[in-house]
Amino acid sequence: MRPARTGRRIVTIFILFLLFCTFAIYEINHNSSKVVGMLAGPESPSATSSVDDKQTGKYKIVIDPGHGGHDPGAPTISGLEEKAYTLALAQEVYDQLKQDPMFDPYLTRSDDTFVSLDDRAKFSNDLEADAFISIHGNTYDDPEVSGTETYYYSDSSIQLADVIHEHILAANGFKDRGVRYNDLKVLRLNEVPAILTEVGYLSNASDEALLLDHDGQAHIAQGIIDGLEDYFGGQAP
Repeated sequence: MRPARTGRRIVTIFILFLLFCTFAIYEINHNSSKVVGMLAGPESPSATSSVDDKQTGKYKIVIDPGHGGHDPGAPTISGLEEKAYTLALAQEVYDQLKQDPMFDPYLTRSDDTFVSLDDRAKFSNDLEADAFISIHGNTYDDPEVSGTETYYYSDSSIQLADVIHEHILAANGFKDRGVRYNDLKVLRLNEVPAILTEVGYLSNASDEALLLDHDGQAHIAQGIIDGLEDYFGGQAP
């Protein structure tokens, strides 16, 4: 009887050995799959499901009303302050841009608060805006001086300056005082196409009348939007 018992014991050990080997192989394969998955990271989307934001999004436009808060800007010929005019025109541009499917507008300030030049540029850079437009009104000792002038700093901003300037002139009918380079801090710190437009002279009675008029602001705002549509080719990203 002893040999029979010994044989059964050997068979039992062999079966247990086979089960152990099977279980060990399963665990090795399973854990290997987990490790590979961890190294590979999450599953990458297919080329058809990954769509560039520029194909479905909108152009991000930063509208910067000059001055604000304790910085009033230049006085107008009728005794108002530049900061109020720039905010009114910037808000008009913003409101009209909101209705345009091409654009997603942003304001550097929406009330009478002071925003530093550094913070204005930082806001634009952090947003990775497609364009930055700073709105101002000019002034001069001679009340006969009038017209529109637009400034840029980087070469990448020249085309934007040219196009916006042209459309503002078409909208306000002012004298063309040109597009010029200027080392203005708010432009120099910007890493995106950025311009500053002196839309007209607040020290000139004729310019001021249009700049402070609601309908005049609506026409100028439309001119800026027409310029943006022209600059970006008339279609969304």
